[in-house]
Amino acid sequence: MQDNEGSTADPRALSDADWFARLEEIGEEAGYFQWLGRKHAAFFLDESPTLIVTFETAASIRTGQPDQLPLGYTIAKGRGWSHLGLIARSDTWYRDPAVYAYFDRLVDDAFFEDFDRVVFWGAGMAGYAAAAFSVTAPGATVILAAPQATLDPRVAGWDPRFQDLRRTSFTDRYGFAPDMTEGAGPVYVIFDPEHTLDAMHAALFARPHVTLLPCRNLGRDPGEALDQMRVLPSVLAAAATGAFDAQLFRTFYRARRNYQPYLRNLLGRLDQDGRALLAALLCRNVVNRLDAPRFRTRLEQIESQLAAAGERLPPVHLPGSPR
Repeated sequence: MQDNEGSTADPRALSDADWFARLEEIGEEAGYFQWLGRKHAAFFLDESPTLIVTFETAASIRTGQPDQLPLGYTIAKGRGWSHLGLIARSDTWYRDPAVYAYFDRLVDDAFFEDFDRVVFWGAGMAGYAAAAFSVTAPGATVILAAPQATLDPRVAGWDPRFQDLRRTSFTDRYGFAPDMTEGAGPVYVIFDPEHTLDAMHAALFARPHVTLLPCRNLGRDPGEALDQMRVLPSVLAAAATGAFDAQLFRTFYRARRNYQPYLRNLLGRLDQDGRALLAALLCRNVVNRLDAPRFRTRLEQIESQLAAAGERLPPVHLPGSPR
């Protein structure tokens, strides 16, 4: 099978086995591809002293990335940087002795010392792993989206999700993710505080070197949301150049104004709180900027309710117009 980045074959048509074979071909040419047991693989692009380390799943890559290549690879390749990707075939939380042994070898080989800048990224389960294994790269910048701190029921027994992982050990090596970030450089935790369980996990990461970045109404999967808003590559690229901080993140995060899932979440919260006027103003703003039939319908409903009560929305004042 001849298949590479420039092939005309549609990677979406590949079986999982053929898709991994494609990654192996690309990896062998760019750096290496290595299976870590049966459930995980390592994919390395060797380009420059700037390294982006990502933890991703086969499913997230195949369904979320247009070219079906790891997000970190796409970001790094376009900028001449290096990339190390850990790929999980299922929801393992990367709790696998083969993965531990791989990172042990990286430490023994002083792998991370060859790089001037290292960025770790992961979301959810992969966010847990990015934090846990960042201990092998002291000084690395770590960016996490809605990570779990642990699934150890003695610590996180309040989280009823992931019941089938309860028997997996989170108390041995690379176990409690927040503690594993102690030797890192700046750590950023992105989460939606409206999702209580995610907020509780985020709170467990609170340390002097950790910046919590609450993103209200962003949703249950802030990593996917940032990717869909097309700002995640900019976030990781800024971190790789040493420019990323909370203020810059808020600049990138302004893209939510055009991200309809966020806007729908915001509208739902305003409706839930009974703030009809604010909901109408939101809908009017969205309708004036975007193709959003749902917001147009809701605006018409609220305007009818206001009219029945003898009220109406305040007029729109354009910049420079008389008030």
